[in-house]
Amino acid sequence: MGSLYTALTNIGDTIKPNDPDGSFLFLKLFTVSDGTLPSFTVFISFLAPLLGIALGFDAVNSEQNKGTLSRILSQPVHRDYLLNAKFVSALLVIGGLLFMLGFLVMGFGLIAIGIPPTAEEFLRIICYLLVGVFYVGFWLNLSIFFSLKFRQAATSALAAVAIWLFFSVFYNMLINLIGKSLNPGPFATTYQIIHYQKFMLNLLRFAPSELFNEATTILLIPSVRSLGPLTMEQIQGAIPSPLPLGQSLMVV
Repeated sequence: MGSLYTALTNIGDTIKPNDPDGSFLFLKLFTVSDGTLPSFTVFISFLAPLLGIALGFDAVNSEQNKGTLSRILSQPVHRDYLLNAKFVSALLVIGGLLFMLGFLVMGFGLIAIGIPPTAEEFLRIICYLLVGVFYVGFWLNLSIFFSLKFRQAATSALAAVAIWLFFSVFYNMLINLIGKSLNPGPFATTYQIIHYQKFMLNLLRFAPSELFNEATTILLIPSVRSLGPLTMEQIQGAIPSPLPLGQSLMVV
């Protein structure tokens, strides 16, 4: 509700002349913010991993501590079936929640601005929500893995949260230190600078949040045509226009 409020109150300021994304007004409900509250995509990127961790950190070790795990496995049930059932059931809950939130934003946005989404906008939002389910599913799987490795639920929860904190807060600091030490300097050639930027971008992509943010940017801001640095030869003659959905999916 907070992200929707800040989007609706600032959506008029984002409509500018010659804006290649001007025809995708509905997508701005998910990306627009005035800085007081994060946008919907930022909320999902930062807080959704906690949902996956919360649903998976005690998936196995809690049953082991209660003594119910031995009763289940005494039946002719494979371990894979048990683990897959734990994962799929929690993933269905996550998918239902994310799609419910996405449709709520679209519904309230439709009531507020009175303009229905186009077919491409609707498909882009659906693709974004699917990517969000995969993103949260990664953290769910990681927390289930820790629930297998550690007998105590608190230990598995802290391990998963520690990895989330590392990639959310400290990983960028570490990358900045590496980038400062490898900076090619002011006399570097264009290709050295581009190689340096690509190397730094590849390091950033080890963080799941960076991959999710890049996919979100491509899907919800159709005018973004590339995620990496481009030379003058590559952009010469390019017309600033939004990409079709199929091309955006190929970039993702």
